[in-house]
Amino acid sequence: HNDGGPRCTPTVDDGLVYAIGTSGDLVCLDAKTGSVRFSRNFENDLGGKNPDWRYSESPLIDGDKLLCTPGGRDAVMAALNNKTGELIWKCSMPDIGGKGRDEAGYSSIVVTEAGGVRQYVQLTNKGLIGVAAGDGRFLWGYSKIANNVANIPTPIVYGNFIFCSTAYGAGSALLEMTAAGDGVETKEIYFLNANTLQNHHGGLVRVGDYIYGGQGHGKGVPICIEFKTGKVMWKAEKQKGGGSAAVTAADGNVYFRYEKGPVVLVEATEGGYKEKGTLTPEVENGSSWAYPVVCDGRLYLRSHEALMCYDVRKK
Repeated sequence: HNDGGPRCTPTVDDGLVYAIGTSGDLVCLDAKTGSVRFSRNFENDLGGKNPDWRYSESPLIDGDKLLCTPGGRDAVMAALNNKTGELIWKCSMPDIGGKGRDEAGYSSIVVTEAGGVRQYVQLTNKGLIGVAAGDGRFLWGYSKIANNVANIPTPIVYGNFIFCSTAYGAGSALLEMTAAGDGVETKEIYFLNANTLQNHHGGLVRVGDYIYGGQGHGKGVPICIEFKTGKVMWKAEKQKGGGSAAVTAADGNVYFRYEKGPVVLVEATEGGYKEKGTLTPEVENGSSWAYPVVCDGRLYLRSHEALMCYDVRKK
């Protein structure tokens, strides 16, 4: 894509690598040799619909299935055989409300047993949906969380609950799933308006019974809310960097990687905003939206063509 994509985080499973390009090209590669095992195009092969800012999904492997979101009414979600690329099922999208557009969103699928039914949860541009893992049946939809521009953050599943947030004046919601025959019923536990919590991009993370992330459209003001009640435990007075904040959690802390400026380490505690340190990236060459990664005591940051690695082990 001409803006310098892709957006996908590759998925590695059983010696194979799966990746999705911005034009909807899904590839399965041999991890050792790089040879192509199979490829599919979301639009041409599966009948999907690319959104304005192009496909941004990271693929999900669940058993022998590769899950993806071609988008649109005919193929809002699809399952392929993860070794051959053969289509197992496609899920069509019913009308779940007037918000959003009939195309893929910018989120990634998560798997859950909420409500006693194994299902795949995804945020599309029409709203939050659940699809039965076994046969691809559409289980439920929730349009209230959708906005008409871009629905981005990946939902958070925890037990029988699903949390989601979007920006552009939308807000955040917690849904509870309960069994209903061979399907599930959804119940809205709470809805937070945009002034309370709207996450643009950069996502939110759950640590224990609390959610941490950046608040505000185009902003990343650190905030902590109680997962099951939506109660705001604290919100920082201001943010240290510019734009949205991509977050990850490790070792009882949350890393706020602002699109411009420093990375801020915040203690994952409901007891108040406790900043533990800042780090100015070696390279800054424009807005950096890639999520930070912490692995084996090292923090990885990407800024467009630059990749940085920092030792963050406790001395």
